[in-house]
Parts: sequence; structure tokens; C-alpha cells
Amino acid sequence: MSKKTQEVVIIGAGFGGLNAAKILANQPGFSITIIDKTNHHLFQPLLYQVATAALSPGDIAAPIREIFRHNKNIKTIMATVLAINKRDKVVTLDDNQNISYDYLIVAPGSRHSYFGQNQWERFAPGLKTLKDALRVREMILTSFELAENTSNTSLIESLLTFIVIGAGPTGIEMAGAIAEIAHQSLQSNFRSIDPGKTKVYLIEGGNQVLNSYPPKLALCAQRTLEKKRVTVLLNTRVTDITDEGVAFGNQFIPAHNIIWAAGNEASPLLKTLNVPCDKSGRVIVQPDLSLLMNPDVFVIGDAASFQENNQPLPAIAPVALQQGKFVGNLIRKQLSVNSRPVFHYRDKGMMANIGRFNALVLSGPLQSSGFFAWIAWCFVHIYFLIGFRTKILVFIDWVFYFFKGQRNVRLIVRPAKMRKKEKNR
Repeated sequence: MSKKTQEVVIIGAGFGGLNAAKILANQPGFSITIIDKTNHHLFQPLLYQVATAALSPGDIAAPIREIFRHNKNIKTIMATVLAINKRDKVVTLDDNQNISYDYLIVAPGSRHSYFGQNQWERFAPGLKTLKDALRVREMILTSFELAENTSNTSLIESLLTFIVIGAGPTGIEMAGAIAEIAHQSLQSNFRSIDPGKTKVYLIEGGNQVLNSYPPKLALCAQRTLEKKRVTVLLNTRVTDITDEGVAFGNQFIPAHNIIWAAGNEASPLLKTLNVPCDKSGRVIVQPDLSLLMNPDVFVIGDAASFQENNQPLPAIAPVALQQGKFVGNLIRKQLSVNSRPVFHYRDKGMMANIGRFNALVLSGPLQSSGFFAWIAWCFVHIYFLIGFRTKILVFIDWVFYFFKGQRNVRLIVRPAKMRKKEKNR
């Protein structure tokens, strides 16, 4: 009698899901189904470069089917998972299709959190998907075009004011990149306005930028941003966001462009698991990343709350990547629950790009900033990109950026319309 083929369902094709699938690719006795809302794997660490016209969407995204074109045991479904039924071992899709599994890997990623103020999303988009990045890119570029086309001084000032809320890695990268667009890339492009008069604000509720970094590196990042003419506001809590700007305390900054980089929350899909979660909505997992009463269900990446050294692991790409490989190997070996090893995260360090020629690198005792840290940041990110073609294209784009400082993907496909209130001024 032939051995039953094990059905493995992977929800999400981010770093966690993708690397779990790679471990199981072409493994005899396994049939893998990857379910994702999109048809591509997205390299999220470079998403801000699409939003700031440095890279094209195709430079940081690869079709899932293309990645696994030679792996006959891997099937891809583009759909949204609505619910997970652990008792019957099925997942339900948005077309009411049920997919059965023997093993389930839940890696749906996360989304931006507005801390109960969801109405702010309309005025302050976050940055999680290609759609988000393109929306932000067109918002930024259209603002300069609208400013060029009006003589209203207060409107021009609002259009040339950019506010980034949240000073984590995404926040500082966005603020630095917007400053470079205004003060370098667009400097000689306009005739009626001076892009050099652009104001960029970075608002942070804590007492330093990059709160997970040592104070010395964080201060270095802040000073570098300030040299790029970014105004950094620390210990500042946003109290309201409207179509006219941002309020904090008794102050108000009129701004046409607001970008949210202040927080994340877990996917609502996790609620259908009916298991304990932490305050961010992430599932509390066992040492082998499985669920307590369901050892055939694994939760990884941004969706998992995993404690190591009494601290939860951060929701970052390296954690998801390592967890995906770990779970893939557990399933491949089909280890019994009692013989499974404990997951341990190997912290190889953190990196953040502050702009052209400047980045931060933190790896063990090594703390570095400046040009050589920027070179290291570039090569590490190119190494982890999917596909040889993508690596070459990004390398070439960055070579031009190195010598010219230009951001050449400044295309506006769907111009943002000026708000009615502003049109009537």
C-alpha cells in the first residue's frame, strides 16, 4: 500500500510562507497549496523605495507561480482565506471553496494599526502592499504638480508639506527619501515652485527614533535626517488627522501629504483560530511554533507571538524567514510532537537606510553608520531579493542612484485629485 500524500496548506507567500514552501518543494509524499491574496511575493523591506520613485513594482515583487515553476508538487491559489476550521482541518476561501489539509502553516502577515482611529487611514495611508506604495508615490508626485499649477501661497505650502508618523525603520526611510526627492531629484524640474522649500516632518511618540536601536545609533539617524532638512518631533502624540493636516497637543500642521508608519496589527484571520493571542492580536505559539492543542497547525512570522529570553520576537522579515525554514523542516521530517526541537532565532542584526550614502548596521557588538554601512545595506538587500533578473535590475538602479542621486520612476498614472475644499480656495 502506497503512503498517503500529505496535504500542506500555506496561507501567505511572504518570507515565512515562501521559505517553508521552498523546503518542501519537490519532496516526495507532499502536496503543497499556497494561498495568497495576490499573485506575487513582495520584498517588503524595499517597499518604501517604490513609494518614493526609486524602484519599480516589478523590481521588488516576483510572481509566486514563476518562483515555483519547476516544483510540480506546489499549487498556487490567489484568494482570500475567510476562516480556518481546525476540527475538520479545512480552510474556507472567499469563493466558499474549502481546502483540506494535513498540515497548515498560517503566515498571513500584518496590516497597519491606527490604534482605534481607523478613520485616519483615509488621510494617512500606510505601507504594506504594492497598492499602498503606488498610492503613496502618486500622492507625493501629484502634490508637486498641483503646487506648480496654483498661485495660492497657503495651498502651495500645504502641498509641499509631508508628515511621516512613526519613526521606526519604515518611517525614517520614508522621511529621508522624501527629503531627497524634494531637495535633489526634483530640484531643477519645476519653473513656478521651488521644491527645495518642501517641509518634511517625522513625528514619533517615543523619546528617540528607531526605539529598538541603541541610543547612539538612534541619535546618529536623527542627526542625519536633520541634515537632510527633516524636522524630527519626539515625544509627540498625534491627536487627530484630517484632510487639512495633523494635530498634536495644541499644535496643528497643515499638510496635504501624511504617511502612516506608526504601528501594525495582526491579520483578522487569526481570530478564527479561537486561540490565545497577545495584545497585538498575534497568536501565542508553542516552542515548535505550533498551536497547543493542534500540533498540525503552525503560525509564523508577523502572526506569531513567540517569546525568546522573555522577550517577544519582533515582526521583521528575518524572523519570518527563519521560522518558515524551521517549520518546513519539521513537516518534511514528520517528527512526532515529543521529538520536535525548539525554535531559536539567530539574530544576525538590524539595518536601516537613512538615505543616499548613509545607513545603520547593528550586528552583535558591531555598530556602524555612514557610507560603508550603506554599502553593506545595499548588498544584503540585493542578496535576499528573489530572482537573478531582479537582483541585476535593482543593482543597476542603485548604481545610477549612487552617481546621480536621481529617482527615475516618477510616473503618475492616476493623478490624485485636489480636494474640493482646496479647489474652491
